Amino acid sequence: MIKMNLQFSDGLKNMKPSEIRELLKYASKKDFISFSGGMPNPLTFPMDEIRQIIDEVMRDYGSLALQYGNTGGLNELREEISKMVLETEGIKTTMEGTIVTSGSQQGLYELAKVMLNPGDTVITEEPTYVGAISAFDANKAEMHSIKIDDEGMDTHAAEEEIKRLISAGRKPKFIYLIPTFQNPTGITMSLERRKHITEISSRYSIPIVEDNPYGELRYSGQKIPSLKSLDHEDSVIYMGTFSKVMCPGFRLGYTIAPVDYVNRANLLKQALDLSSSTFSQYVAWLYLKKGIMKTMIPKAVSLYRKKRDAMFKALEESFPEGSKWSRPDGGMFIWATLDRRINTSDLLKESVEAGVAYVSGNSFSPSRSQGSSMRLNFTFAEEKKIFEGMERLGNLVEKKLSILESP
Repeated sequence: MIKMNLQFSDGLKNMKPSEIRELLKYASKKDFISFSGGMPNPLTFPMDEIRQIIDEVMRDYGSLALQYGNTGGLNELREEISKMVLETEGIKTTMEGTIVTSGSQQGLYELAKVMLNPGDTVITEEPTYVGAISAFDANKAEMHSIKIDDEGMDTHAAEEEIKRLISAGRKPKFIYLIPTFQNPTGITMSLERRKHITEISSRYSIPIVEDNPYGELRYSGQKIPSLKSLDHEDSVIYMGTFSKVMCPGFRLGYTIAPVDYVNRANLLKQALDLSSSTFSQYVAWLYLKKGIMKTMIPKAVSLYRKKRDAMFKALEESFPEGSKWSRPDGGMFIWATLDRRINTSDLLKESVEAGVAYVSGNSFSPSRSQGSSMRLNFTFAEEKKIFEGMERLGNLVEKKLSILESP
């Protein structure tokens, strides 16, 4: 049989497979310990409550829940989202300013399609979320990443880069941030820097995109106001998800933004999937309306706090002197940095063979400058496995260092 030579679009040339997705295929192997995916622990899934809600949806709303839905999202759900973000983040919004997405990743893809032309510039953190990199890469954006420290993005460095780009006629289209329990580092941006970045946004008329998947998962420290709640010019596009506060399998996220943006995102969504799952939206609506999220989150926080603390202890016991790691107040990840001579992308193959996985630092780096770092997820593995996995990983790092230091 003669096969036709398919001609693929140029748009795919910039897209690379996700290291996280590739690693998931090993997760089912016996005795394999994964710190790679950002998966919630199934123990936090409100199984009984969800089962009861599903029965109620089928009984009372079945003919609607199994039908095509409104592109922007179920009205009742958008109203509940408005109430939720006002209570949890101090964000005032309306149903018209909210669009439901098929997971927050779709929201990121919509963002890139709605806001960017090929070659446009974007300001991000360094490192930043791999899913954002994928979405921006797919639309041929030029990412200018600004390093973060223990207080989040260096906003003074960001302003200098913005001024440089504007003087070169390349004004950034937006500033993308995960200010609370950042992925991959777990770091939270300080209030002072939050205020500064909103001032920068106003001064140069550059919108901010605030991605907040983990805001409710706080284990220590005081809550800091969201960027959207500090927004007095309707210039912050805010993204949230149900994946960490309900279940990721329902694939529901949401974007809160100026109505002009929402209208354009709705047009794009019609071409992507017509609408997010109507059934999932009915479940999420009742989940919020019945207050189940408020009872689920404290249970997740209690479980994850123990796992985070276990990983802190395991790192201290197993990683060699000179290693550093973040100490997040919440979220799902710890960012570890090794001796700069160790490349974590190269080490990953040996790590997988030893039965333990992480995500290498350069997966999160637009500038490819995080070669000696790794992201470690602490929410999924059992505490015993956390210690066992860190011991395996620490032994590998020690072995690699001994080879590097041998004459």
